[in-house]
Amino acid sequence: MPSASDSLIEDIEDMVSFNDPTPQDRQSARKNIMPRSRKKKELLSTEELQADSLIPGTQKIWMKTWGCSHNNSDGEYMAGQLAASGYKMTDDPAEADVWLLNSCTVKNPAEDHFRNSIKKAQDQQKKVVVAGCVPQAQPRMDYLKDLSIIGVQQIDRVVEVVDEAVKGHSVRLLGQKKDGGRRLGGARLDLPKIRKNPLIEIISINTGCLNACTYCKTKHARGDLASYPIEELVERARQSFQEGVCEIWLTSEDTGAYGRDIGTDLPTLLWRLVQEIPEGAMLRLGMTNPPYILEHLEEMAKILNHPRVYAFLHVPVQSASDSVLMDMKREYCIDDFRKVVDFLKDRVPGVTIATDIICGFPGETEEDFQDTLELVKHYHFPSLFINQFYPRPGTPAAKMEQVPAHVKKQRTKQLSELFHSYNPYDHKVLVPKRAEFKGKMIEVDVYEAGKHFMKGQPVENSKPFTPSISMPLRKGEVSGLMQELVVNGVKGAASVRPDSALQVGSYSELLKKLGIGIALAAAILAFIVEKLY
Repeated sequence: MPSASDSLIEDIEDMVSFNDPTPQDRQSARKNIMPRSRKKKELLSTEELQADSLIPGTQKIWMKTWGCSHNNSDGEYMAGQLAASGYKMTDDPAEADVWLLNSCTVKNPAEDHFRNSIKKAQDQQKKVVVAGCVPQAQPRMDYLKDLSIIGVQQIDRVVEVVDEAVKGHSVRLLGQKKDGGRRLGGARLDLPKIRKNPLIEIISINTGCLNACTYCKTKHARGDLASYPIEELVERARQSFQEGVCEIWLTSEDTGAYGRDIGTDLPTLLWRLVQEIPEGAMLRLGMTNPPYILEHLEEMAKILNHPRVYAFLHVPVQSASDSVLMDMKREYCIDDFRKVVDFLKDRVPGVTIATDIICGFPGETEEDFQDTLELVKHYHFPSLFINQFYPRPGTPAAKMEQVPAHVKKQRTKQLSELFHSYNPYDHKVLVPKRAEFKGKMIEVDVYEAGKHFMKGQPVENSKPFTPSISMPLRKGEVSGLMQELVVNGVKGAASVRPDSALQVGSYSELLKKLGIGIALAAAILAFIVEKLY
């Protein structure tokens, strides 16, 4: 049977065209070539030599996180992976080789602090890696030029990015996690993590939201709703309790919308999680917008009454004016918000409702603002987040006619004064700072109540109760890291602790611990390859 190429090339000589030079022509041409001496290779600069000799995984890293609990959880995951890879996390920015800056894009002041920190790091000749919502939403900002960026859904690749930044390279990972075309909630939940508070685990149950609020820049970074499967969240909670955690915080841009993209809902998740909570440990639910909690009020009241769930809910109202809410595209009216609050106050004794208010949104009239003041006077919210409006670049609200700056400041001040005029304590008890009380439940006598606290003394002869089912991790210890080791053909597992004799993760750190230089390691590798092949 003739080959497929028979019709194209019948002989190898056919590959040379009639006009191609003959071997004689090529030889003749060589005679006319004048040899030139090569220039000596320029000496590498001191900076290039230093960069060439750097071993990623041996540097000290300082990390700063701004913003919400979701961002804080991302920061904890990044710190855990870096520590597991051999990097040393430090609380001292001056001694750090790399600054990892995890940003928030909600308000101008937060971005200003972020920008100033970048400049400060560069002035001190620090390597800089940026993360969080600011670079995700606006990676082409001038002050981010040439900086390495870790996208909000790429935190599982932080070690790769930092490794390259240490070597002087710029890497930008801004893509989305997808499975079969469906957007995922983000990086895996079982990644190594360093909790700021070893007793509290922050779990992001979903990313993004279903709204399109006209003032919100976070939407540009976190995108549309993408939820984690219930089983993954339950497993993360279970693992956290096994590591001594006694309090879990659920967080996201809108917890009330959880599951709508994967065919489930928030109450279903919460009932599953409640089954995993040890006696004395607690679950705290994060922020939910009014539209997505309305249909679950009956179930939410039952859940908030559960003895292992805090009777607390954060429901942002932003304004008590329907016209302002419409301009914000909040997708509810003030009566919807009142229905949520009234229902929960009636069905959940002692429930704490926290809320947010924006002062001076474009188009807000004095009458609109007075409606908001009346709402606060009526409910006396024990926890109230007051925000002066800041137009965020690229949002529809930034193009609206703005309320004068002095009016925004005056309204913010007036609302703050109202908030400080009443005194419903925030259910926080302060007791003497004693190490044996940390992470435990104790019986106290309350002797003073303030705006945001109650002070108490431990009842004499009462014994602290420990809700943790195992010894909590120490501060700075890496959570969720089990390394599989193979020694003489036998597999085993080892967890990473700060005082471990061997901290597995990065080859450079391993070599350093064993006292093996790079040159010797290369020679050993060459010997092994030679024997194998």
